[in-house]
Amino acid sequence: MRADLHMHTVYSDGAYTPKELALRAKAAGLSLLSMTDHDSLEGLEEKRAAANEASLMFVSGWEVSSYAGDAKVHVLGYGCHKNAAYEAFLVQRKAGALARAEEMIKKANACFGLSLTLADAEALHQKKDAPLHTMHVVEAFARRLGCPKGELYMQYFSAGRPCYSDRMRPTPFDAVDIVHQTGGIASLAHPGRIPLPPAAREALMDALVAYGLDGIEYTHSDHTESDRAYFRAYGEAHGLYLTGGSDYHAEGMRRRTLGEPPFVPDERLLEAFARFRGRA
Repeated sequence: MRADLHMHTVYSDGAYTPKELALRAKAAGLSLLSMTDHDSLEGLEEKRAAANEASLMFVSGWEVSSYAGDAKVHVLGYGCHKNAAYEAFLVQRKAGALARAEEMIKKANACFGLSLTLADAEALHQKKDAPLHTMHVVEAFARRLGCPKGELYMQYFSAGRPCYSDRMRPTPFDAVDIVHQTGGIASLAHPGRIPLPPAAREALMDALVAYGLDGIEYTHSDHTESDRAYFRAYGEAHGLYLTGGSDYHAEGMRRRTLGEPPFVPDERLLEAFARFRGRA
């Protein structure tokens, strides 16, 4: 059974609707998928219906953005459902996203001699119930400046760059908490992308495992073969669920392909997902 447990729709920074993405997943030969938009379970019923219509198995998912200092650390949540804890978390994330956006816009206007407003970023935010994403701010400036938004983000809006903001960011431990509070499995997303020296990264992973982390995304588009071997061995040594996904956003974007690299979930993970069948 081929699966892809990491992809994005128009509910965050992806290019396709859930129906379009499900059809692409079917065409790619997938049997199981999870649509893991940033910081929100918005559109969950639409996503489930799209997967069902395409005759695909589905597990609810989202990707919680968090930071360990200036290091971006994402945590995937599977089998989660909306409840009071989720709603409270969403309110906090929306407030934090607006505070960061306003700070980034102020810095970027000063940097580029422009006068963009929060409304310019919000106009690019199609799904208003989800928190405003950093890339909505970046895209607003990229359109005005006439440059690729990915390059603009890396040069000006990423950690340590002149337009970066870290206001009201949750920690990875907060991310694990909210995944558990919403009834799901917390898996560390693309650990190979965590911008820390190897020893510091492993120390963070050890701390998260001790805190209750459930899984690790050992297969990811940005992981090398040696990365996959290392993170798989780490996960097996620590009794973690092994997850994998493409982190697909759009055709041709970041050279990522839906369903690649191939990921086949093991029986232990499938059994865990089966427990969510009633709601996920």
